[in-house]
Amino acid sequence: MPKLYFNGKRTADLPLHYGHVPAWLAQRMSALAGPVIESIILEYGHAAVLTRLSDPLWFQAFGAVLGMDWHSSGITTSVMGALKRALNNRFDDLGIYVCGGKGKHSRETPNEIVRLSDRTGLNGTELVRSSKLSAKVDNTAVQDGFQVYLHTFVITRSGEWAVIQQGMNELTGMARRYHWRSGMFTSFVETPHSFIYGHNQGEILNLTDKNAISTKNAILDVAHQDLQYMLPEIRKIVMPTHHNVTAADVNLKRLGSILALAQENEVRRFDDLLLMEGVGPRTIQSLTLVSEVIHGTPARFTDPARFSFAHGGKDGHPFPVPTKVYDETINILKSSVEHARIGDSDKATAIKNLTVLAQQLEHNFEPDPSSFDKVIEKERRDSHLYGGRTVFGKSKPPRNGQLKLF
Repeated sequence: MPKLYFNGKRTADLPLHYGHVPAWLAQRMSALAGPVIESIILEYGHAAVLTRLSDPLWFQAFGAVLGMDWHSSGITTSVMGALKRALNNRFDDLGIYVCGGKGKHSRETPNEIVRLSDRTGLNGTELVRSSKLSAKVDNTAVQDGFQVYLHTFVITRSGEWAVIQQGMNELTGMARRYHWRSGMFTSFVETPHSFIYGHNQGEILNLTDKNAISTKNAILDVAHQDLQYMLPEIRKIVMPTHHNVTAADVNLKRLGSILALAQENEVRRFDDLLLMEGVGPRTIQSLTLVSEVIHGTPARFTDPARFSFAHGGKDGHPFPVPTKVYDETINILKSSVEHARIGDSDKATAIKNLTVLAQQLEHNFEPDPSSFDKVIEKERRDSHLYGGRTVFGKSKPPRNGQLKLF
């Protein structure tokens, strides 16, 4: 059989991380993920949630906003776990449900789909088939050296679905994430993926490639299977293997406009608009990045590392998770959703306008590259004031002028 190249548009590195998400962060991730998704549903509908989940850059930015390490494979497991905890017990209300997970939980996906279908009248047989086929294609039809170990199947009340699954290659220490979206393809073996998210590592066996027709014909002669062909579209995004966040990882013009908006004088300027009495500049910084996750267009997510400036990262990169700011962001977003549900959209509009205001500032903003490290240094120095935490412990005040994080 010939070996074929992936030659799509974008791929990205996802270094394998084997750590765990501490309880204090996992609880907050679910608490924030829920109102973010609910805000998208209220503003744009269920289909928009699936479209965002099938975009790897949006997904990576979402995970960074939730406080996960901005570039690692752990984002996939933790984000989908947070969504499952936040959404499933509110299906009757929100109309979106997450099945599956990592390892043994992925094998429970068919049973979870059937139980939901029995309860709602959805076509469980077809949904289970879609789940199994998506896993088979990524594990068997595309043999790229990555063994699928995580499979999640997201269903809306109308029966639309998305798949987010991930494979690992322990020899290279890399992961590859696969994104599917119902309605974006006509056959499971004919341009099925919305994206494949991973590092291009050279030659692979790809039975969905159009150039594999002779190979497939030989297989058909033996197995009499109706295999189709077409190269899946791939977004090629080069994600670095380094753990820390550098200026090169971030669009400084975009980040700079957000930081400028969050300064005291800007907050005072927009008090009446924001309708958020007493909210400080650090919370505005987080809310603006969360606002962009909810309302931003696809072109705004090309630098997912920028979104780690909302709530840091559990390993301390770019800085410890500011739990006090995180909790304030959760409370404000929950409040805006609750008010929007009863027809009072002032807070939701104010949060949406943060994205607009940041983009307006961005037009004429000239970033100072030398200030990037100073921003991170300040965040780390002040981390103890914001309840900073990492997997290593709580942030402590600087001693004798020396910065001490843990």
